[in-house]
Amino acid sequence: MRGRLANYLSYIGLAMLRASTIRADLIVAMTDPAFCGIAGAILGRLRRLPFIYSIQDLYPDMALAGGIVKPARWVERWESLHRWTLRRAARVRVLGEDVRERIIAKGVKAERVVIVRDGARIPESLPAADHPVVQEIRSGFRFVVLHAGNIGFSGAWETLLEAARLLENEGVGFLFVGDGARRPQIEVAAMGCRAIRFLPFRPPEEVVYVLAAGDLQVVTLRRGLEGVVVPSKVYSIFAAGRPVLAVTPLGSDVARIVNRHECGLVADPMIPWPSRPPSEGSAKTRRS
Repeated sequence: MRGRLANYLSYIGLAMLRASTIRADLIVAMTDPAFCGIAGAILGRLRRLPFIYSIQDLYPDMALAGGIVKPARWVERWESLHRWTLRRAARVRVLGEDVRERIIAKGVKAERVVIVRDGARIPESLPAADHPVVQEIRSGFRFVVLHAGNIGFSGAWETLLEAARLLENEGVGFLFVGDGARRPQIEVAAMGCRAIRFLPFRPPEEVVYVLAAGDLQVVTLRRGLEGVVVPSKVYSIFAAGRPVLAVTPLGSDVARIVNRHECGLVADPMIPWPSRPPSEGSAKTRRS
């Protein structure tokens, strides 16, 4: 994390120097690195140019909710600078309704916050279910619940693991295709469950096989991150015409889309197991 932070800060410093010399009519900043928006707002003010802020992940909200940083004075200062950045923006572009609501709650005028969703290419066709690569990914399970992508801090992994244990003897497989910061921890937690498989990333040209392999394609977001993170991979799933299992809070943008258009199932994730007593967990698992 120290190395990453040094990388971010050195990039921001050099980018601001370079950007101050380029002739421009407009400044656009995104949220990766996390301080990029603040730099864009400062440049906009110094150069007296309109500033557009395109938000993918909302900081420092995401860092706090994901446990990446702990509440501290410097985080409060970060939030104060970020609110100033939001107010400076001529337009704030967000990915979903829940993010827009959260930004407006921070004091930004509603007319300045616009939703411009991500998208995905529609594949010409999906491979047949009996294609060798599709069968290889399915790992011999009769019914496949598949998560493809980053196994990071934002997913409700505990809910999926407990669901897999409940269905262990039903011929249902839970497949995790990809990698991420929490994969080692989740692999340890899943040990002994025959219904769970962890598979490596497939090359880009084989993504269509991954989409075809899942009877249900999972999009997951743990509680507290609605309005902070929008899992845009849901559009690739829609583009492939696959049903979605949204293991997300009911107020999240993904859950609203799935419920509104009846294109899958929504399961509000339970509280992660370290945060609840065991006796409470069994009831919540059944409800989930």
